[in-house]
Amino acid sequence: MIETNILIIGAGPVGLFTVFEAGLLKLKCHLIDALPEAGGQLKEIYPKKPIYDIPGYPSVLAGDLVDNLMEQIKPFKPTFTFGERAETIEKLEDGTFRVESNKGTVIKTNVIAIAAGLGCFEPRKPPLSNITDFEDKGVEYIIKDPNFYKGKRVVVAGGGDSALDWTILLADIAEEVTLVHRRESFRGALDSVEKVVELDKQGKVKLVTNAQITALKGNDKLEQVVIKHKELGEITKDVDHFVPLFGLSPKLGPIADWELNVTKNAIEVDTFDYSTNIEGIYAIGDINTYPGKLKLILCGFHEGTLMVQSAFKHIYPDKKLSFKYTTVTGIDGL
Repeated sequence: MIETNILIIGAGPVGLFTVFEAGLLKLKCHLIDALPEAGGQLKEIYPKKPIYDIPGYPSVLAGDLVDNLMEQIKPFKPTFTFGERAETIEKLEDGTFRVESNKGTVIKTNVIAIAAGLGCFEPRKPPLSNITDFEDKGVEYIIKDPNFYKGKRVVVAGGGDSALDWTILLADIAEEVTLVHRRESFRGALDSVEKVVELDKQGKVKLVTNAQITALKGNDKLEQVVIKHKELGEITKDVDHFVPLFGLSPKLGPIADWELNVTKNAIEVDTFDYSTNIEGIYAIGDINTYPGKLKLILCGFHEGTLMVQSAFKHIYPDKKLSFKYTTVTGIDGL
């Protein structure tokens, strides 16, 4: 069992910055996220997209912002559970919460901060009739550990940054990497496109455009994919893994069953401290709603800052909270 002061559901930018603010108050944080790494939408969907409204940064790439946030919270040693979603919550007699993930991880916490962005991200699956038969048997929607594909024959499908970036990385790990995209042009960064084209010329990857996967074949596990090419027709290819990277769809997920007040897939909060209708549970960032709500990262930073002040009082009702500027307190050695 994992024990912590604050369980943060969602390791996006708002959740990460909340670790910093909680750390200043000596509160320990654990973060859980269904994605394989920290960063939320910024890291998974548009890591190379510039952001212009972060104070002190005229422009910062989304992925770089996440890296900086991770560096910022290092002194506070947060712990993480990736690739799992918070499934059930139970309020115990002592006022703490027992949270269990979809994979059985149990977390005991004093406070829950829901920073789940637009909700749980679920992969967009290609319309293949038997794709669920091969899930975890050769079909993966998220790459958690690149070394899992060492010496394997991998087909990646997609035309965005994730498909391009993973193709580049797997080129030096997998036995064979094929990238299939239904168009000639890509949506990802030009630099990544050029790298994939160059790898194709070098014979390190196989780039197949104007094509799409139309069928999966195999018995107990995936053995072949059928590629339909615009000019060449159908091609059957032997594979070990098929990784369709078509982006993620946000859904509220199990949070919808937690008896929170919800309006249009957003959690209602009190703007005094961003608390929900359940004492000890807060919601910050894009997941919450209130009059005048703006879905901006910097607004989420503000919400997380006020939330941890309230969380401290909830955890330590008899302690006096003395707010200090970080320029006075410092964070070295905390």
